Amino acid sequence: MIAPLCGGLGVRRLLVAAGQAPSVQNTQPWSLRFVRRESVELYADPGRRLTVSDPRGRSLTVSCGAALFNLRLAIRQAGYRPLVAPRSHPGPGPLAMVFMTEAGPPGPGGHRLYEAIPVRRTNREPYDAAPIAPGVLAELRIAASREGACLVPLDGQAVTDMLEYAAMAEDQLALDPLYLAELARWGLPAFVRGPAPAGDPPLTRRFGARERSAGFEPRPQFAVLTTAGDRPADWLRAGQALQRVLLTATVHGLSASFLNQALDLRDMRGRTDPRHRRGHPQMIIRLGHGPAVPRAPRRPAAELEIHHA
Repeated sequence: MIAPLCGGLGVRRLLVAAGQAPSVQNTQPWSLRFVRRESVELYADPGRRLTVSDPRGRSLTVSCGAALFNLRLAIRQAGYRPLVAPRSHPGPGPLAMVFMTEAGPPGPGGHRLYEAIPVRRTNREPYDAAPIAPGVLAELRIAASREGACLVPLDGQAVTDMLEYAAMAEDQLALDPLYLAELARWGLPAFVRGPAPAGDPPLTRRFGARERSAGFEPRPQFAVLTTAGDRPADWLRAGQALQRVLLTATVHGLSASFLNQALDLRDMRGRTDPRHRRGHPQMIIRLGHGPAVPRAPRRPAAELEIHHA
């Protein structure tokens, strides 16, 4: 039975949760429309699309998928069960519709993830040298699989190769004036960029000038999030898997940042490589134990809602 979401407070709760999802260059490219308080439509905001570095809209859709996962958690915490109907055809319209049905109290696992939403940060600071516990890593992989994706930890030569690809892609992107102009337009504030790496290869992206430098962990820990396909439905699935992984990591006290330069360059050049044997890479995630960091600015919750006459 479809259940109505009652009151403006309930709507605001969903808007706030969705608005705290991670997004490419902090563009926060999503909007929500509430239909008779019984369902929610998730839209991509075309005005916040990175037309140079994201010509296919892949990163935009992954970002919206992360907001969709937060929305699902918030609906469940409000006492409803979210039923997601993703868009089945290309073109304009919502990326997904979420119907709210009556349900019992939420379980403790979902509650822990929901409470981690305002705690999660993208942490570009150096991490300590402590390895991720095997049991925690297994939980992260399970989190990705629950959303139809695969989390592939890297080690040894795979980490070295990935860092070299990222460094080469970063150098090539730095030669593209249109990319640099777009980066400057959507650039992150200095207080969340983290320090410049004191050595090579870099473990974080260049998001503009940084006021300090620091040595980073000597054995960085990376994982690649992959999907079986590489179409919009897969990107939306990847975003939901990404956020489930990040919130699970937050529950366990882990930090995360991203090193997606090679994927951006691939998209800009219209290529389908690199392709991992376990699927199409959608996100390259650095994981570890990092210090507390501030949150990047968020859009006001009221700005996220679409009002139709």
